Amino acid sequence: MANYTTADIKALREKTGAGMLDVKKALEEAAGDQAKALEIIRVKGLKGLAKREGRSTSDGLVAAQVVTDESGQIGVMIELNSETDFVAKSEPFIALANQVLGAAAAVASEDLGIVLGSPLTSQKGTVQDQIDNVSATVGERIQLRRIAVVKGEHVEIYLHRTSPDLPPQVGVLLASDEVGAKVAHDIAMHIAAYSPVFLNREQVPEETVAAEKRIAEETAVAEGKNEKAIPRIVEGRLNGFFKDNVLLDQAFAKDPKTTVGKLLAGVGGTVSGFARFRVGA
Repeated sequence: MANYTTADIKALREKTGAGMLDVKKALEEAAGDQAKALEIIRVKGLKGLAKREGRSTSDGLVAAQVVTDESGQIGVMIELNSETDFVAKSEPFIALANQVLGAAAAVASEDLGIVLGSPLTSQKGTVQDQIDNVSATVGERIQLRRIAVVKGEHVEIYLHRTSPDLPPQVGVLLASDEVGAKVAHDIAMHIAAYSPVFLNREQVPEETVAAEKRIAEETAVAEGKNEKAIPRIVEGRLNGFFKDNVLLDQAFAKDPKTTVGKLLAGVGGTVSGFARFRVGA
């Protein structure tokens, strides 16, 4: 007869994020002792770290925070990945994400190596050590995929949940001046929905512009357009590319009759940078 109940299984799963079968085996081995079962899960997990290296990590969460210094505000955003959404919404994983975010904010670097090697203030070891510890507990591979750092007079954060029972899957950082802060939240929400690639036309690489022009011209020729009309057609299609990919040229989500650039001009504000993450994208 088992020395544990369904409630014991549920409690240990919530505490560790481990799978049902692993939890039941650990409780059986520990004769129902929760603390001993937790230790068994962690020990077995540490032994399996190498086996999990090749596994795909397509779930997870996005987390962000803003810190203020003498030069203004610094926004830091991370994407932390797991193998399943079950682990992504577990307490150990969310707690780990907060620890990793805190370490990333402390160094304000996008370099994964620097952040993973940073010490944790709350306990011994580095960020990578803690990722390995939690990975051992939950029985899945966990990966810090990327970090974004955005600086400005004001940095706005927008985090979006694609499902109410999951942590944020989309995150945006937007840097603006103090005047632009009036509309920064709406623009951050727009970025989350419309996925711009560049802030302004000047940021689009010359080779990208040249490639778009060439494709537009070749397409126009293939369509049999009048030779004299081709330059105008190319210009129109290039402007279409800018409207799709450049934030300031995009039609504003809340009012498609205006652009994000005109919205900012209307309040006299400017934006200097942004970052957008979507888990797994």
